[in-house]
Amino acid sequence: MSLDNLVSADVVLADGSFVTASEQHKPDLLWALRGGGGNFGVVTSFQFSLHEVKDIVGGAMLFEVEDAPKVMRAYDKYITDAPRELGAFFAWQIAPPLPFIPENRHGDTFCAIVVCWTGPPDQAAKAFAPFRDAARVVAEFVGPMPYPAMNSLFDGLVPPGLQHYWKAVYVRKLTDGAIEAHMKFGPKVPVVNSTVHIYPINGAVHDVAPGATAFGHRDAKYATVIAGMWPDPETNEANIRWVKDYYAALAPHSERGGYINFAAGDDTDRVGANFGIHFDRLRELKLKYDPDNVFRINQNIVPAP
Repeated sequence: MSLDNLVSADVVLADGSFVTASEQHKPDLLWALRGGGGNFGVVTSFQFSLHEVKDIVGGAMLFEVEDAPKVMRAYDKYITDAPRELGAFFAWQIAPPLPFIPENRHGDTFCAIVVCWTGPPDQAAKAFAPFRDAARVVAEFVGPMPYPAMNSLFDGLVPPGLQHYWKAVYVRKLTDGAIEAHMKFGPKVPVVNSTVHIYPINGAVHDVAPGATAFGHRDAKYATVIAGMWPDPETNEANIRWVKDYYAALAPHSERGGYINFAAGDDTDRVGANFGIHFDRLRELKLKYDPDNVFRINQNIVPAP
C-alpha cells in the first residue's frame, strides 16, 4: 500500500519498544511504512488525512465476453485523463444469481466495468458514458449509494473458508498482446469467487513525487491482480493452474513486479521487483528497525548486510 494520506502511525517495533512515526519523529520509519508492507513493526493505530465522502454513484456494468477488447480499449483510453472524481476498473466475473442480471444468464462469464463517482450525482451519467458507449451493456447495477456500501459491494462473493492463490503484475501500457492474453484466460475464470481486476494507478497517485513514500511503482498505469478464490480444496490444482497460466501469459507484457498485497507466498523470488525502485533503501531501514528479521511472514525485506 502507498498510504499517501498517512500522517502518523503508532508502532510496536521488533525489540518490543513502542514508537510514533511521523514527519517530526522517526520520519524514515513513516516513509518505510508507506509502501513497505508489514516488514517494520506492528502498527496499532493510524492517523490519516481524509477526504469527506458521503454518498456516491457507483456499481457494476456487465458486457459480453466478445466485447471485452472494445471495453478494455475504451477503458484504457479514457481512464488516464478521466475526471478525478471517477474511480473505475475492468474485471472478469461469472454472473452470480442477482436480480439485476437476467435469470437465463446466471452463471455466464462477463467482462465488467466497476465505477464509483464522488462528484455531483447529476454528472455521473456523463462520467460513465465512455464505458456505456464502448459496447452494449447486458446488465448493470449502478446508482446512488453510501460510500461504505460501494466498498462492500462484492463481499458476498468472498465468504470465509475459501482457498486463495493470487498473482499480480504492474502494467505501463495495455498493449494488444496483453489484451490477447486477457482474452485467452479471462473467459476461463473457473468459479464465481475468482476474478481479475485491472486497477488504474493515475490521478492523485501521480501527483506524489516518486521518492515521497516507499511505494516504488508510481510510473505504472495499472495494477492487475489475478485473484484465484474457490471453495473446494479438491480443485486446488486446476484453480492454481488457471492463475499461473494467466500470469505467464501477461508477464511478457508487464513490469517485473506486482502489488505486494496481491502477491502469493511463492513470490519470494520477486520481492525486489515487487517493491521496486526503493528496495535497497527499504533493506537499509529493515536493518535499522528489524535487524533480526522478526517480521518475516510476509513479502519479506531481508535486512541489508
